[in-house]
Order: sequence, then C-alpha cells, then structure tokens
Amino acid sequence: MISEAENPAVAPLLSVNNLKASYDESIILRGVSMQVKPNSVVALLGRNGVGKTSLLRSIMGLMPKTEGDIQFEGRSISGMRTDQRARAGLGYVPQGRDIFPNLTVQENLEVSLSISGKAGKERLEEVYELFPVIKEMLNRKGGVLSGGQQQQLAIGRAILTNPKLLIFDEPTEGIQPSIIDQIEDAIHLLKKQGNLSIILVEQYLDFAKAASDEFYILDRGSVVLSGQSEELTSAVINKYLTV
Repeated sequence: MISEAENPAVAPLLSVNNLKASYDESIILRGVSMQVKPNSVVALLGRNGVGKTSLLRSIMGLMPKTEGDIQFEGRSISGMRTDQRARAGLGYVPQGRDIFPNLTVQENLEVSLSISGKAGKERLEEVYELFPVIKEMLNRKGGVLSGGQQQQLAIGRAILTNPKLLIFDEPTEGIQPSIIDQIEDAIHLLKKQGNLSIILVEQYLDFAKAASDEFYILDRGSVVLSGQSEELTSAVINKYLTV
C-alpha cells in the first residue's frame, strides 16, 4: 500500500498542502495534504466526524484555514472568496443537495447559467442526457421532487457552472438504489469526456471504490492512508472504515 497516490510526472489540478483548520477551540484538520490529478476521481473516505466535510468546505473557502495552502491549476486560491473559487472552476454539491425548493427546476438551472453564461448553456443538453428526469420536470418546484431527483438537480446545477473540479459530499445519502446507479454512471461519463476531475466524499464504499481512481482516508483530521482505489481491500476497510 502506497502512502502517496500522486504521480510526479502529472501536474496536479488541485493541491492541498499541510492544511490546518479549527472550529471554535476544536482542531478539525491537522495538516492535511492531498492532490487531485487532471481527469481523475478521488474518493475521500473516513468514519463520521473525522473532517471530510470540513476539508471540502475549506477547499471551497467556506471554512477558514489556520495554516497551509490550497493551489488550483498551479496558483494559490487560499485568499479567494467562495464565489471567486467557483468562477475559477470549482463546483460543489454539498451534503443536503442545496437546491432552491421554491423555484422551479428550470429556474434552479437558470441560477447556475447566470454564473457560467454561454459555457454553461452549451452543457445543458449534457445535463438532460445524464439525468432525463430533469428535463421532464422543468416546471415543477424543486421542493416537491424526491430526494434522488433533488440530488440529480443539484448535480446538474453544478455541471452547468462548467467546473474543472466537481466536489461531491455524500451524493448517495438517502437515495434509492436506481438513482445511485444513475449517479455512478454520470460520474463515469463525466470523467470519460475529459477536462473534469472529481472529489467524492462517500460512506457507501462499494460506490466509492467503483467510481474512483484513487482514495484518501482521513482519521481525526489527518490523512492516514492513500492509494489506488483497487487497493481498498477488506483488510483496509476493516482497519480504517468499519465502525
């Protein structure tokens, strides 16, 4: 098992270097370092409460760091606001979906299109192909959709921002198996099309292993193991991930 999953010959799209963060008096992240290569899917794994969501929020600028640096496409984004990071190419689908329940599906999509403009409009048909239900429900309010449909809408909204890095926090949580399969297929298709990398926080380990190329395991705010996803054996899972 390797401790560093990076290939030095490939310049990383995202590089997190010795990131530390605290909430009130509690230390949440303890010197986390990780990399995401171009056109790759990285699974971020760990038991509940070990800092996975905090790391994603720090990458997006939603949680302040106390030390360390975050680089995207070779330049530091640590001083950028969240909206600036989004415009630079970071897309985020947070836990809980984060759609506008009182807006129609179409209006939800238009919010993302207002950010990305022409580039996003060119991806609208792609979203409809990935998730046909979105096109079928354009006039429905977001709040009346099922949990799985809301997750598809949230992912579609993120795609329309035309990201270079798409960050998912627990995309399968509370979703029926048929839609989990659709989300996994969508991740594979997005990666196959190129020009997009993905960070995936996921408790459903079979899904995470099948969808990703590499993994990082967090424990108590630190990376304790990383490697190729095929190396996620039963022994590794039992040692680091079983409750």
